[in-house]
Amino acid sequence: MDVISEDSSDSTQRVDSDNDQRVYFVPLRWWKDTQDSTSGESDGNRGVLYTATPGTSFAGPMKLFNNIINSDLMFNLRRDGDSLRNSENGEVGCSGRDFALVQGEMWLQALKWHIDARAAVKGGKSFSAAEDDMADVYPLQLRLSVQRETNSLGVKISKKDNAVELFRRACKIFSLESEQLRIWDFSGQTTLFFMNDKNKFSKDQEILLELQIYGLSDLVKCREGKKDELSLQHANRTNSFSGVSPMMNGNAGHSSFNVARNNSSFWGKAGEAGSLGLTGLQNLGNTCFMNSALQCLAHTPKLVDYFLGDYVGEINHDNALGMDGEIALAFGDLIRKLWAPGATVVAPRTFKSKLARFAPQFSGFNQHDSQELLAFLLDGLHEDLNRVKSKPYMEAKDGEGRPDEEVADEYWRNHLARNDSIIVDVCQGQYKSTLVCPVCKKVSVTFDPFMYLSLPLPSTTMRTMTLTIVSNDGTTQPSPCTVTVPKPGKFEDLIQALGTACSLRDHETLLVAEIYNNRIIRYLEEPADSLSLIRDGDRLVAYRLMKDMVKVPLVVFIHQQMEEQYFNGKLTPTWKAFGIPMVARLCDIVNGFDLRSLYLKLIAPFRLSAESSADDCDSTEGCAMEEAPGREDGSDPVLDGEGNPINVKQASCTDSKLKFYLTDDKGTSKESLIEMHEPLAITGVSKRLNVLVCWPKKPIEQYDTRLLSSLPEIFKSGFFAKRPQESVSLYKCLEAFLTEEPLGPDDMWYCPGCKTHRQAVKKLDLWRLPEILVIHLKRFSYSRFLKNKLETYVDFPADDLDLSPYVTQWNCQSSARYMLYAVSNHYGSMGGGHYTAFVHVNVIRLLLVHVSALEPAAP
Repeated sequence: MDVISEDSSDSTQRVDSDNDQRVYFVPLRWWKDTQDSTSGESDGNRGVLYTATPGTSFAGPMKLFNNIINSDLMFNLRRDGDSLRNSENGEVGCSGRDFALVQGEMWLQALKWHIDARAAVKGGKSFSAAEDDMADVYPLQLRLSVQRETNSLGVKISKKDNAVELFRRACKIFSLESEQLRIWDFSGQTTLFFMNDKNKFSKDQEILLELQIYGLSDLVKCREGKKDELSLQHANRTNSFSGVSPMMNGNAGHSSFNVARNNSSFWGKAGEAGSLGLTGLQNLGNTCFMNSALQCLAHTPKLVDYFLGDYVGEINHDNALGMDGEIALAFGDLIRKLWAPGATVVAPRTFKSKLARFAPQFSGFNQHDSQELLAFLLDGLHEDLNRVKSKPYMEAKDGEGRPDEEVADEYWRNHLARNDSIIVDVCQGQYKSTLVCPVCKKVSVTFDPFMYLSLPLPSTTMRTMTLTIVSNDGTTQPSPCTVTVPKPGKFEDLIQALGTACSLRDHETLLVAEIYNNRIIRYLEEPADSLSLIRDGDRLVAYRLMKDMVKVPLVVFIHQQMEEQYFNGKLTPTWKAFGIPMVARLCDIVNGFDLRSLYLKLIAPFRLSAESSADDCDSTEGCAMEEAPGREDGSDPVLDGEGNPINVKQASCTDSKLKFYLTDDKGTSKESLIEMHEPLAITGVSKRLNVLVCWPKKPIEQYDTRLLSSLPEIFKSGFFAKRPQESVSLYKCLEAFLTEEPLGPDDMWYCPGCKTHRQAVKKLDLWRLPEILVIHLKRFSYSRFLKNKLETYVDFPADDLDLSPYVTQWNCQSSARYMLYAVSNHYGSMGGGHYTAFVHVNVIRLLLVHVSALEPAAP
């Protein structure tokens, strides 16, 4: 509140800072409800009584004339000197014409008491603050003049100082035409005006005072003859709150809290008393990750109560692990701004600068992870507010056969001896960690503190993949094969799944290759390679080959056909690749004729008809002269796509115009023509021989090139195509987190029995749960080459998360049931998105970070 003195020349000056504080004008009954429920606050119940009297001596016709000439509202406040405590029976304020002046901090505490009391009366369930009950807080300018001879204050409310609507309201509030108006000053503000050592104002000098009017929206009804209704509301309110002592900003009820998510009357407009604490944070540029986490903490009841109180005395300036209290002070200042009455959007620039100073990874305006910020902030607040000034040395001891309860209590005492803060009080729990040596079976049990639970999403461990199986027996057409493999699995998992799906025989093996632009661009031959290297849009082929010929070189046939295209206005023939490359072993291949026969065998399943005219054969082309379907060397006959033997003489005549060239891996060059009757120069070929097959127009018409070119993607994703929605329970995530698993090669445990590092088996159990439980869902996954966001739907209860089956030491827990009160959620993908926060305004005990990772991620 600004108090300004004004002399006859309308010059103003600000009074000393002692008077520069906000004063609220509230109904006395509303204020007395708070005081009656709180014992031992004698100072808070004292108030100086003022009685209002008309501010002019005019009467009759002169009074009407004065009202026309001077439309300002004027009255006097006569100081009685008696306090509220000294009233005969204390039953005051029922008429609705008794009011109180309170300081801003006192008003805020009273308002929070009323909010909590309403929640408690409804059995711990959410409530709605109606607009006529939680009215706007609005300012009203008053001009005061000290009248020492009458021990009173002159009050003038002028139209020039207030808006029309506010002046109209003031006239209804301070009207003296009907009932007597009484005001109790609990702020001590008016007392300063009568103290000779403080009062610096002359008799005729005016003092400009700004009051914050609150809770008087019902007064219009009262002035229209509805005083009985208002009195009934006050009486009902008093009776309902009797015997209730709720915690500040907390829930005095039990765990039957039920959230009303779509109750718009509570949220109201900015500046309403009902929206206390519901203040936005300005996005400074990719700071939504920070704002989301801050909003969750800003609605954590115990933390809000702590930082709205006198927390400065607990700042630890001697902690080497702390930040000299700067993070705590910046956070506390931000909390006070967010919970200030009538607060508007807050720009957290000061907090952001402090954060960047002590955590350089958050400097600038890059995208980051909300959970990473939350983890740093909780740890930083703990160190800044650690009540332990000098940390003693505590030696961690193994269980050595002692009862778990004894060992756990010892670990927890040691932890509290070095760490004692508000964060430890409400946010830290305790694990039971069990390690078993795989060699000597040594068991080590320790109990470690935790600040949050990072849960994996187990349902996202499987992936559906579709590949094309190609056989080289000359009888089977390519066929798609869909398998399900572990998403974080290896290439060997894919081979095993494919082998089972296509009934791979013992003497066969699979060669997987990626096809792009009708060419093989890579072979997937390393069993330990991660499946994350395979993208959904890739097209893979698995060739069935003989296992006992792994040392025999491969031959890769790449198909080309003649096409005519316009180039510079002329129709020009060009060669263009088509179809799936065919792969086989170079077994018993001597000359070009053998190579062509092998190729015809591989493409036989694509042949449209087994009948070809012998007239098409040009004897000068050197056709084969076998009459029977079989081969001279006694090998199996070549079959067409229907399983019928192909007359090699006819096939050779039909396909005699095929040209075979040695080429490179990409099939872009024709190094040398392969002659049919000349020995095949394969000397020096170690692994693969690439052959380019050029098809003239007429022979290719006898084959189904569409079937040869059909190749599905690993996973078909289109505009309307969508993956099946995966769903997993939050309990399943917790079970996956608590599942026994071996340590990684880079995280081995030193076994005291073996005297060396071992890849021990680790098992975690929940031993001690905190009051506020932070759960982090690991939605961002990272690999060496790929980053991905897991879109699995997580089903979690909002009102009753029962963790009692997962707590090993149940007897030490007063309750293992939690209710959700805040969610930090991420929308979008790894490339870009947005963080938002959802909060409930009453106390619940579960904070859920819906997306998070171990590395910075999208905002």
